Amino acid sequence: MSVVTVNFELEGVTPLSFSKAIQSEKSSGESHEEFEARTWRERLHVDKDGICYVPPMMMKRAIEWTAKYMSETIPGKGKKTWTQKCVAGIMCVEPLSLGVRAEDVDGEWLHIPSDGQPGGSKRVWKKMPFIDPGWKCQGQYLVVDQLLTEPRGIRKIQEYLEIAGQVDGLGRFAPRRGGYYGRFKVTAFDCPEVPSWKQVKEG
Repeated sequence: MSVVTVNFELEGVTPLSFSKAIQSEKSSGESHEEFEARTWRERLHVDKDGICYVPPMMMKRAIEWTAKYMSETIPGKGKKTWTQKCVAGIMCVEPLSLGVRAEDVDGEWLHIPSDGQPGGSKRVWKKMPFIDPGWKCQGQYLVVDQLLTEPRGIRKIQEYLEIAGQVDGLGRFAPRRGGYYGRFKVTAFDCPEVPSWKQVKEG
């Protein structure tokens, strides 16, 4: 089994927000609003140095969701689609640093369902992190499926990543959840181990 590396860079065209579960517990006598004001930054994904990042599984899911959304068959493979290949044949194992310190991230107060489910009848005020448009990150996909390591497979990964930036997005309130946050454009994409992928026609 051969493994090839795909390098990419992203730039956000809409704000980015996260909703990781808060681990802290409410102090005695602390109101809900006071608790939110104290702990809301825990919803960010932060490394040991206090820098925010995009979780690797979030980037893998972006490719998977796009493949399912497109439901394209693989030429010459009957009814088989690219979806299974993208689910099983692509990994993202390293966090994508955003280069932004958690303490510098702003938040926004929102009146949202208490259980986090759209349409919930009970609403509470929550403060959610808000990273301005223009955020940037770099990442890598490790591609292990033989078909995806071919030039046409690499081109398909590029295509799906670009589509993911428009129809899937990343994080909270992304397009796939009916929102518009987390949308991005792909500013760089390359697979040095398969240079011939650039000769494959797009689409």
